[in-house]
Amino acid sequence: MGSAVITARAAATFEPVSRSVATARAFVRDTLQGWGYTDVVDDAVVLTSELVTNAVVHAGTAADVLCLRTEDGVRIEVADHYPEREVPLQHPGPDFVSPDRENGRGLMLCAALASRWGVEYSPTHKHVWFQLDLPERPVGIRSAGPQLPVGLLPVADERVRVAVVQIGSNGSVAAWNEDAAFLFGHAADQIIGKQLTDFAAWPQTPGTNTGIAEALRLSRWEGSYGIRGADGRTIPVYASHLRIRDPHGEPSTVCLLVRDYERAVLQSPPRAPVSDTNTESRKADPFEIFIGSPAPDDLDGLLQRTVERARDMLDADSAFLLLATDDETELEVRATTGLPSARQRFARVPVEAGTGRYGSARMPAVHEDLDSMPGAVPLLGGTGMRSVVTVPLKVEGRLTGSLGVAAEAPGRYSNEEALRLQFAADRIALAVESARLGELERLRRGSLSFLVEASDLLAGTLDRDQTLALMAQMTVPTLATWCAVYTIADQSSEPDLSYVLHEDEERIDGLKALLSRIAPPDPVPTPGARVWAAPSEAAHQAALRTSMRTLGFGEPGGPGPGIGTTLATAAAVGGETVVLPLVARNRVIGMLTLGKPSDDHFRQEILELAEDLSRRAALALDNARLYSERMAISQSLQRSLLPPGLPEVPNVEIEVIYRAAGEGNEVGGDFYDVFPIRDGAYGFAIGDVCGTGPEAAAVTGLARHALRLLAREGFGGPAVLERLNAAILDEGTRSRFLTLLYGELWPQEDGSALLKVVCAGHPLPLRLRQDGSVEAAAEPQPLLGVMEDLDLYEQAVTLAPGDVLLCVTDGVTERREGTRMLGDDGLADVLATCTGLTAGAVASRILRAVERFAAEPASDDMAILAMRVPEPPAA
Repeated sequence: MGSAVITARAAATFEPVSRSVATARAFVRDTLQGWGYTDVVDDAVVLTSELVTNAVVHAGTAADVLCLRTEDGVRIEVADHYPEREVPLQHPGPDFVSPDRENGRGLMLCAALASRWGVEYSPTHKHVWFQLDLPERPVGIRSAGPQLPVGLLPVADERVRVAVVQIGSNGSVAAWNEDAAFLFGHAADQIIGKQLTDFAAWPQTPGTNTGIAEALRLSRWEGSYGIRGADGRTIPVYASHLRIRDPHGEPSTVCLLVRDYERAVLQSPPRAPVSDTNTESRKADPFEIFIGSPAPDDLDGLLQRTVERARDMLDADSAFLLLATDDETELEVRATTGLPSARQRFARVPVEAGTGRYGSARMPAVHEDLDSMPGAVPLLGGTGMRSVVTVPLKVEGRLTGSLGVAAEAPGRYSNEEALRLQFAADRIALAVESARLGELERLRRGSLSFLVEASDLLAGTLDRDQTLALMAQMTVPTLATWCAVYTIADQSSEPDLSYVLHEDEERIDGLKALLSRIAPPDPVPTPGARVWAAPSEAAHQAALRTSMRTLGFGEPGGPGPGIGTTLATAAAVGGETVVLPLVARNRVIGMLTLGKPSDDHFRQEILELAEDLSRRAALALDNARLYSERMAISQSLQRSLLPPGLPEVPNVEIEVIYRAAGEGNEVGGDFYDVFPIRDGAYGFAIGDVCGTGPEAAAVTGLARHALRLLAREGFGGPAVLERLNAAILDEGTRSRFLTLLYGELWPQEDGSALLKVVCAGHPLPLRLRQDGSVEAAAEPQPLLGVMEDLDLYEQAVTLAPGDVLLCVTDGVTERREGTRMLGDDGLADVLATCTGLTAGAVASRILRAVERFAAEPASDDMAILAMRVPEPPAA
């Protein structure tokens, strides 16, 4: 300490256990208070706590604490026993540690709070020391201010009157001096014996937020309230209360009161700011005095720093901070120290008083022994804490949170500690609320972005399985650790476990097996999330049974998951589990189940976001269901319009290729059919209904079934088409014109085939001979569905062995690429290259030629029917 004279010293060694941190804080506090250095006690305790924590927790060694007193201040040294610690070779610069690193905060705090500090290394120890200077004051004076010009002195009346009121233990007035009678107009005999609360106007006073009855029981209190005068007006006063006792031990409170504008007469002077190392004064920020500088810029960091400072300030074993939810009906655990934070984080407790309620949230409260008041502070149940003090965080009269500290020993705290903690809470309440609102705004913006993205993803698919997968993947891990989706097919069906996802893929199988063994949640349509305890209970029971079998107790079980897998599953689902209904079109179609790992809870904002997501997901899932059902119906109806299969025609090869335009369409406006008429006779047809889609498919069904029926009734080709034309015209406004090539086929004994065809407005069939020549095999005639009277006739065609008859729809001939079109000539050129090919090979070559003619997919239905009479085998 340079040339400063050391006037006292105190030293102690603390073992490398976590409890030593609290013991070291108490040692430093007692030492400095014994020396009369109360001005620097709080800063010294905070710095000692951080440095001892570094030694006994992070370095894992004993810590030596040395306190040295001088006339100007105090120096405290903390040494650990870690010789292997690396000695820095050069100064690391101002950014030598991150604020987020817990084991580096001690040095940062030294730089922020201490007058001077440093680090010294030896072969066996590392010393971190800091010095705190006392404010400069004249000898013998507890506090003093600078000399001020007269114009800057506070204003008071010509005669300052100080009312002296003494309040007995029962709250009644025991003494009332002359100045009190003058100020308020009540004579002493009118007031003595009455309750102070009868004429005191007590608002929620900034700085304490304490009621008048509580304030009168405190050892000291200072603040503003009002006294109702004899004329009925309320007179603002500034008061200083002192709790005393008489020689017989009877307590009472002496109250000194002045007019509020004369408060300077009684108001305690503020604590003098600590000098900088360059001796220039700086303005003390009450928030930074408590939190330290630099203050964390995020809410979680600020809350964690707050509970640590509160713990250190009252030498507590633990501390906790709860924030109010948006509706201010519940408090949510947001930060703890010395408690199982993973178990308590985001747990919620009600605010209003009642059985099992958090009744002390709105007022400061001291509990001397929780064992005698079970359930008084539910948060501390089962933690071993005995005494606790809690104070509210308020902003503009609104309850925004609660700050509490607790100790393992009973009777550790009194109203004086409650007042100190309340002062600290008032310092940080506004900053905490501001940070909370900032976090809430960021969360809401993120929620909107999340919901917009989720809506886009869900709207991008109509596949049920993909929708289920998207629902789970959007919630894990953004909203929950694991997710399960139950679906309900109809009102009479039980919920079915349809999808399970965990952020750790190795946990999915175990989680799915666990959920399969328990009854699904009830499909309750009530909106909002509800807690479901069954998964956690089942997982813990399974883990217990497996552990008992492993230890040789209970009935031996068969093959099953090992203890490691079972315990991992129990840990994965051991936290809070909530169920959200999936309601679409006033019907519960499933449940979205979200879960947390052991002892973890959901934040209210996350549950609200999950509820919004569940509504969107339910509608998307129901849309996918409706689409799947309608698609199945459509495909079933379309398949009924297609021929069941091609018959085996003796000595004739037949091949058909069919392509319907439009996604999901199996049948369009083009159609074909090959069917037996009678022994030795077969009918064939290929047609094209005007247009595509369901309307064209309806005419397709009519035409195909009518052709079969009429042909089997013995009508010839022209009669069949004339009756079909009449049936189409009978459809009225739903009728569509139809081009149709219809023919009858008779295989001949000489190996040839006789055909009789009618080409009603359809592209002409092409005949390919063995020599490679291609010619039209029929003449064009009027199409169907336009006029009533048709004069149709049939034409006979004989296919010799090796000949091919090719029939196509206009989707083939009208294939386009820009201004080019394949046309009848292009089709004939392709067919001319098919000499010697089978009917299947001919149809495939035609299809390839059509597809290669243009790069774009075909926009029209397409049907290709190839018939070939094979050549007789060589002798």
